[in-house]
Amino acid sequence: MNPTEKKGRLGEFIAALLLKIKGYKILARRYKTPCGEIDIIAQKDNIIAFIEVKSRKTIEKCHNAVAQKQLKRIQRASEIFLERHRNLCQNFRRYDVVLVADWKFPTHIKNISI
Repeated sequence: MNPTEKKGRLGEFIAALLLKIKGYKILARRYKTPCGEIDIIAQKDNIIAFIEVKSRKTIEKCHNAVAQKQLKRIQRASEIFLERHRNLCQNFRRYDVVLVADWKFPTHIKNISI
């Protein structure tokens, strides 16, 4: 595993830990579909959150790394997830981002627009 991939996996671990502390149940990590991968799928109450994790040196670099194209991919992948898990379809669907910067507390941005 190369250093960039290691950093990404560590960021996903930190993001999942943050979400658990906030009361989310992690339903899936690194969920792969033909459309692409969703880093984390989590549930809290009646919300299913499809979460992209960005790990960079600074929060600004994390923000800049969130591309609209990626968010569209996550949206398509979320539709496949819900097709496979029909029991979750009645929940509200939301798209979030967790930004993990070096030596900073992670930032959870809820309901990012796609």
